[in-house]
Amino acid sequence: MIVKEHKAAIYCAGFMIIMFVWLVAFAVELSAFSLFRSALLILLGYIAMVFDINTKRIPNTLVLIMVSGWLLLIAPMIYFDIESGLSLLADSVFGLLTGGGLFLLIYVVSRKGLGGGDVKFMAAAGLYLGFAKTVPAIFYGTVLAAITGLILILLKKIGRKDKMPLVPFLFAGIMITFFLS
Repeated sequence: MIVKEHKAAIYCAGFMIIMFVWLVAFAVELSAFSLFRSALLILLGYIAMVFDINTKRIPNTLVLIMVSGWLLLIAPMIYFDIESGLSLLADSVFGLLTGGGLFLLIYVVSRKGLGGGDVKFMAAAGLYLGFAKTVPAIFYGTVLAAITGLILILLKKIGRKDKMPLVPFLFAGIMITFFLS
């Protein structure tokens, strides 16, 4: 089948389209730091989405790369402008605690109805988004997942107990948040 043979090319093309639209729409308005931070989150979020779709898991290595990339971005910011850097650090930590904490709570309460990779991904994404963008990204992503799930259940494509990968919807929520803010 042609789709299976060219899956990597299709994923790359999808990513390039997303990046092109985002760059044309918003890159002009962003500082260099915000541009790199957003582009890195889009790249790593896209990779996480592809992993979740194909394997139904998010590798710990990818989450570690996300956190390491964020640290490499923020270190010079703190060094060269400590006041702005510490403010950004605090906002990022609140984003991590909001995204990771909320998903961890759902993970525990739902008795693993949510995957551990989703928790780690949203915590790491919260670092990049900060508090103000983490909440809407979660909202948009979970609403999209719920609507999609309901439609698939109504169409009898999945059952109520079936699991769907969540990171693609969280990634969509992140992109919507970028486009709306």
